[in-house]
Amino acid sequence: MDPISQRLRARHPQRIDLSLGRMRALCAALGDPQDRLPPVIHVAGTNGKGSTVAFLRAMAEASGLRVHAYTSPHLVRFNERIRLAGTLIQDDALTAILDRIEAVSGEATVFESTTAAAFVAMSETPADLAIVEVGLGGVLDATNVIARPLLSVITPVDLDHAEFLGTDLATIAGEKAGILKPGARGLIARQSEPAMAAIEAAAARVLAPLTVMGTDFDAWAERGGLAFQDQERFLDLPAPVLPGPHQVANAGLAIAVALELDLPEAAIAKGLTRAVWPARMQRVKDGPYGRAARAADAELWLDGGHNPHAAQALARTLEERQTRAPRPLALIVGMLANKDAGGFFEALKTTQAQVFTVGFDGAAAEPAALAAVARGHGLGAVAVGSVQEALDRALALGAGRVVICGSLYLAGEVLGADAVTRPV
Repeated sequence: MDPISQRLRARHPQRIDLSLGRMRALCAALGDPQDRLPPVIHVAGTNGKGSTVAFLRAMAEASGLRVHAYTSPHLVRFNERIRLAGTLIQDDALTAILDRIEAVSGEATVFESTTAAAFVAMSETPADLAIVEVGLGGVLDATNVIARPLLSVITPVDLDHAEFLGTDLATIAGEKAGILKPGARGLIARQSEPAMAAIEAAAARVLAPLTVMGTDFDAWAERGGLAFQDQERFLDLPAPVLPGPHQVANAGLAIAVALELDLPEAAIAKGLTRAVWPARMQRVKDGPYGRAARAADAELWLDGGHNPHAAQALARTLEERQTRAPRPLALIVGMLANKDAGGFFEALKTTQAQVFTVGFDGAAAEPAALAAVARGHGLGAVAVGSVQEALDRALALGAGRVVICGSLYLAGEVLGADAVTRPV
């Protein structure tokens, strides 16, 4: 664990406690930095938030803008969460800000302290735009002290974090739609009917105009590239650099936001090809795991998706690759104990992959129990002691395509094993 993460865990409660009272008091004690940010793009949703942010940041930077970004969680280093005018925050600057936060509040949770630190750093560093990703939900998320965003963005809503957000799509979407603010346009990804109805109702309550994918604009793969169309234009663009058919939709949403910002088409095209977002169907070629796979003439991929909706996207991506270039497939899966493992494996059962289940540092599901769930959904599965053992066994069985998946925490451990593939 990196030093900043160790400090935060030692000094602040790690619980998830959705409430804005402590956050508002903390921000007030710090001079309300959230009110002194550059124009804010506030991004909520269940899946695709990080990828959409990555595309949008790349597009804005390609147009010459200085862009702050706040995302979570990190994979290897805590500093990945806070990007100031294009550069990850430095340890000394972050430490100094955390000292200021701890001088005025000892009650804030880890995420509240992290968010306050991001707002302080962003308010004190010149930039043209700030992209802020919601941590959990929307209504009571710590980032929702932002009162006047320039734009609000909601990526696809699906089931996750049921213990905090509810067990039906309408309730969850209502929570996500809490970021919609009076007069600030909301750009909305394609949604299920109940989710869209809840978002529209929330928008009507605060008089937030909406631009909706599938109604006001759309994007699709065409002739090896990406086509985008809205009410005013048709754009013929390069394919998104992030792999998987679901990234076409994430890129399309980012394009719609970029056009609201009046970014030029050339910058949008560059951003599509330059976006970087680790552990989202990331090809791993270096480090101990990547080298072992290459030595066996196998592909190794890393994906941090951890809920059924993300597993569906992974299944579609694998189906596309297996159709184009069939290879024996293995999955190395580790998940948090509170995730919907059954829904995850149900989405992946059509891959007919051999599954190896592993643990990782933290509140991971017990590998044997996870393997039993996988077997219950028609997949051959066995529990093993480590990622290295799982990879060795998969390669020994002749797997030509191996995907490590199920958790961003697992993905972080894999990336942390190799300095070459660490996020930058």
